[in-house]
Amino acid sequence: MEIKPRILIAKPGLDGHDRGAKVVARALRDAGMEVIYTGLRQTPEMIVESALQEDADAIGLSILSGAHLPLVERIMELLTENEMDDVPVFLGGIIPPDDIPTLQSMGVAGIFGPGASTQEIVHFINDTLAAAQGDRAA
Repeated sequence: MEIKPRILIAKPGLDGHDRGAKVVARALRDAGMEVIYTGLRQTPEMIVESALQEDADAIGLSILSGAHLPLVERIMELLTENEMDDVPVFLGGIIPPDDIPTLQSMGVAGIFGPGASTQEIVHFINDTLAAAQGDRAA
């Protein structure tokens, strides 16, 4: 029996627009993944606690508010504190190109802006989780 990857999709901060997060969640579900959607206005603490409780294999964040740097920084700190450094984090939303290197240096594995296809995101998650499995087996 194949184990479905568990992907947590979260909307951190005060951003109230969740259409993109719901579209990605549905695409991941349609691709055979188990998706946990936490809903709107989640704190970094709530997101990491949910990821821990749900044993998430990856975390997807949707941020349109412009607060991506402090929110992601806190989420990454909490993941480290909870020994969840091996859980890939990917991010979607309105991300200025100048902020991408900073987010990558924080440990964000993938960044998807407006116009990214859901297939691109599905492939990214599959490839990232397959690589992580290979690293654990080595």
